Amino acid sequence: MTGRIEEAGGAGAHGTRRGRSPWLRLVFWTGGALLLSFALGFALFSTHVARLAAPQAQKAADAIIVLTGGQSRIDAAVELLRTGKGKRLLISGVNPIARSEDLRLATGAKKSLFACCVDIDHAALDTIGNAAESAKWMDANAFASAIVVTNNYHMPRSLLEMRRAGGSLELIPYPVVNTRIDRGEWLLNADALRVLFTEYTKYLAAIARGMLDEPMGVATAQPLGPFPVE
Repeated sequence: MTGRIEEAGGAGAHGTRRGRSPWLRLVFWTGGALLLSFALGFALFSTHVARLAAPQAQKAADAIIVLTGGQSRIDAAVELLRTGKGKRLLISGVNPIARSEDLRLATGAKKSLFACCVDIDHAALDTIGNAAESAKWMDANAFASAIVVTNNYHMPRSLLEMRRAGGSLELIPYPVVNTRIDRGEWLLNADALRVLFTEYTKYLAAIARGMLDEPMGVATAQPLGPFPVE
């Protein structure tokens, strides 16, 4: 009698394992597909970012917007303003304790240039805030186009957020490159890999946030493929 019970129990357990195996396989293959998609997306994103560079002949626009995060970004934006590539410059996301004069001295620009044509945004705390404040500034000045200045790795997410906030505004990217990685150097550079990986995950989060907002009636800008094509 005991033997029959044990045999029945064994058969039941074996049947349960067989019943679960398709679900386990589904989870395994789904997880594997997601990981592969993430890895391929990261490779495409990193290759795209690595190839971004400031154009040799920059197209002029109504305005120039620089997102703070490094002195080289501000230097590049001020130089664009000085050479007449835009009518006004917005420096977005400046530390509240930083004065306009501090920024001017850091860039070496003339007082007259800052006095006439530079606006400082202290409100933005992140890229979403940069986009919102930039859209307000563009609207207040009736500008229809702007050169966007930020680092190459930050450009895809910046454009995504700014297109989402600015609607039909024309945004012209001006990527600043601090370290060249256009020949695949990022694959062997731990710091570059860390920055790219962090920015890629933030970019995916920005896309996901837009997808979640869309059903609630929030206007969103759709990325072109896995990343924007400038």
